[in-house]
Amino acid sequence: MSVKPAPAPGAVRLDPLLLGAVLALVSLGLVMVYSASAVTAEQRYGDSFYFLKRQAVAAVLGLLAMAFLLKLGYRRLARLSYPLLLTAFVLLVLVLIPGIGVTAGGARRWIRLPLYSLQPAEFAKLAWVVYLSYSLAKKREKVATFSVGFLPHVLVGGVLILLCLQQPDFGSAVLLLTVMFLLLFAAGAKLSYLVGSVLLALPLGYHAIASSPYRMKRIQAFLDPWPHRHDLGYQVAESLMSIGSGGVTGLGLGDGRQKLFFLPEAHTDFIFSIIGEELGLIGVCVLVALYGVVLWRGVRASLRAPETFGSYLALGVTAVIGFQAVVNMSVAMGMLPTKGLTLPFVSYGGSSLTLLMAAAGVLLSVSATAEGPVRPRTSSVVPPRGVPA
Repeated sequence: MSVKPAPAPGAVRLDPLLLGAVLALVSLGLVMVYSASAVTAEQRYGDSFYFLKRQAVAAVLGLLAMAFLLKLGYRRLARLSYPLLLTAFVLLVLVLIPGIGVTAGGARRWIRLPLYSLQPAEFAKLAWVVYLSYSLAKKREKVATFSVGFLPHVLVGGVLILLCLQQPDFGSAVLLLTVMFLLLFAAGAKLSYLVGSVLLALPLGYHAIASSPYRMKRIQAFLDPWPHRHDLGYQVAESLMSIGSGGVTGLGLGDGRQKLFFLPEAHTDFIFSIIGEELGLIGVCVLVALYGVVLWRGVRASLRAPETFGSYLALGVTAVIGFQAVVNMSVAMGMLPTKGLTLPFVSYGGSSLTLLMAAAGVLLSVSATAEGPVRPRTSSVVPPRGVPA
């Protein structure tokens, strides 16, 4: 009978399925970004590889961030939760200052750096998950109380959400809110507090939409895009035509037509449409299957983490990836109003790709400790005696 050798001291046990799915999505994204953007890049910048080269740089930075966080270990992030949250606040404020924040498409969401544009909302997503996981694990015995377990998290989250709405970035605001309620529910917050706060927030959400002409236009385009085929519903209509023309096997990689200046944002928000057009139903199913693997392994890591901090952290990161993927694909298929959220690991966007790969490194770190069946967890945010950091 063979005995499985023990891992070498300091070695990290990688989850091959999770790592493979993430790297496959990144690779698919690089191919599709080039396919969807080559003509546009040639026309705008005289270089068909313009967007691909920038995405490749972001992918390399993401790999380095993933490796660093995997080696660092997720438990050390507990001590960084407050500095990360403070940094997120500062960046979200800085991006609103004229001269620092860069305006594009009517929104001020980027801070221009040498060779790189940082989108603070993307950093805020990861910082928010780390802070919530640490705080909820630390207050585990008092999460059910309003003054300790519920109100402080809602207030902190509310400030982050308001800063996102000022850009405006409605999609990221909704994501931060969704992650907060999911982790509060998982941590044991009273359902009456969660339901009550949702009911109180509904009028505010309605006002945020009704008071914004561009958001109302998006709602109209979502409800019935075809009467507005040439104005409000143009993106949705072109996206549906792109996906529908792909059929089962697709038109072939690089042979899509909608990217030829018909479908706006073909390499960013609507890259899923180009995948459907060029790779067909088969390509879409492969894409969905890869996201399914990431979500499965992420939830598995959360359930098997040895302490609550790791469990909440894995659940939060998995929720961010899953929420963005579902929303982006739903928007492309006309099932949701446009939100401006990228397709994780696939859409063009340096900040999104780098920080999502960093988040994947955190998820891999939690998964490395998730050996064996589901087991009782320690409530401590630091490892119990005898468990390596």
